[in-house]
Amino acid sequence: MPATEKDLAEDAPWKKIQQNTFTRWINEHLKCVNKRIGDLQLDLGDGLRLIALLEVLSQKNMYRKYHSRPNFRQMKLENVSVALEFLERENIKLVSIDSKAIVDGNLKLILGLIWTLILHYSISMPVWEGEDQEAESKTPKQRLLGWIQHKVPDLPITNFSQDWRNGKALGALVDSCAPGLCPDWETWDPVRPVENATEAMQLADDWLGIPQVIAPEEIIDPSVDEQSVMTYLSQFPKSKLKPGAPLKPKLNPKKARAYGPGIEPTGNRVLRPAVFTVDTFSAGNGQVMVYLDHPDGTREELKVEPNEGKKTYSVSYVPQVTGPHKVTVLFAGQEIPKSPFEVNVDKALGDASRVTVKGLGIEPVGNIANKPTYFDIYTAGAGTGDVTAMIRDPQGRQNSVEVMMEDKGDSMYRCTYRPMQAGPHTITVTFGGVGVPKSPFGVDVGPACMPGACRATGRGLQPSGLRMKQIGDFKVDTRNAGSGDLKILVKDPRGIEEPVKQISSQDGVFSYEYCPKSPGKYTVSITWGGQHIPK
Repeated sequence: MPATEKDLAEDAPWKKIQQNTFTRWINEHLKCVNKRIGDLQLDLGDGLRLIALLEVLSQKNMYRKYHSRPNFRQMKLENVSVALEFLERENIKLVSIDSKAIVDGNLKLILGLIWTLILHYSISMPVWEGEDQEAESKTPKQRLLGWIQHKVPDLPITNFSQDWRNGKALGALVDSCAPGLCPDWETWDPVRPVENATEAMQLADDWLGIPQVIAPEEIIDPSVDEQSVMTYLSQFPKSKLKPGAPLKPKLNPKKARAYGPGIEPTGNRVLRPAVFTVDTFSAGNGQVMVYLDHPDGTREELKVEPNEGKKTYSVSYVPQVTGPHKVTVLFAGQEIPKSPFEVNVDKALGDASRVTVKGLGIEPVGNIANKPTYFDIYTAGAGTGDVTAMIRDPQGRQNSVEVMMEDKGDSMYRCTYRPMQAGPHTITVTFGGVGVPKSPFGVDVGPACMPGACRATGRGLQPSGLRMKQIGDFKVDTRNAGSGDLKILVKDPRGIEEPVKQISSQDGVFSYEYCPKSPGKYTVSITWGGQHIPK
């Protein structure tokens, strides 16, 4: 049988699930007026329970009278008409359904009517927490999906069918509505979908007041339709956690990890800082503790420095002796995977006191913001060791200035960097983990060079009025232009350079003069930091 015919068959599995789901949804709402239905196809036929359902959902009474004891078909038709008329006045659009279809038990049209009620009263109308302004312009399906995606950002949920089949998304949703209610969903086995869905839905039922209008084995059924899944999930936005819920902190020490040279079995040396990172991003909120066991059996607790933003921590220690050390990392009181780490410390290499550093990049003055500068590190005669340079900006941050180290051969390293801002910088140069002489270097970076802020005025720059053998004088004001080199070049009409004399310089204002020897057009070029100034 082709799929379309199979889907339309009376006993299509999705239709049975939908009928069950819609029936339970109706009964949840009819509870408060002590009514229920057993058979969706037949029990709305006299109009009474349909009217009761509408009055509960809308919190309003019908607009006109109806028969409380409809014994004849005509009375039933009139009752259903009262209900349908009410929906029309509530601006709820119904397509191709009349009272006859409901009285005669047309299941397809009855399912369509109930779905219209679910869409309107459970998904479209309520205002949900955490929604943006755009929610109003979305379809009900987009709106519900958007709300769920906002609640469960860790999972790629894009539909109301296969994304819910292994039960894990249900656990994640329950835990995001009540953090700690279902914290273990990430470790659930996807090949046990019924158990997963049952646990999540039972917790939602018990503690969030979310009735199971669909059964766990139905929601994970490949033939379930989106409307049934949406009917169940549409109850989550209005859920409220009941007091006394068994909330567990979501801690998973197995998800924490440590990495970095400081916990490697080899490569660490005496008196050289051993550094590593502990990452608890997926493990939850718990305390990190780190211990170092020295070769003589003594134990020391190491300082754990939290890094900004992501849940990572920096740890460092400086081994004082060679031999086997042991690093133990605890998260929430439990050892993380691979802890304790066995670290064998070797003897120190290299002699930092024999390293020299030269170059503009470490001079106290003369460097300017946004302009690359460099210095050279000479390690000849110092033995072997890693060369490192670290730069702290005026705020004390060490990652804001990028450092490029280049091995030039012959025990010489060139370190290039580009300070992004003006102000005092600190440059620390180490060899084999130990500071070299005079390190750290204090470098006061001048403001960036801004040729556009230079101003030049004077008779010597005017287009006309200057005569032969008359002094042409002018001033250049660089006070607001940051740091830079000022260069003046005057050329006579033949393009030959004319001598220029600097008369004075005071607080960034420079005075010059020249004396034209022949008639014609002279050009005066003024550059600041290698770039022409305005005009």
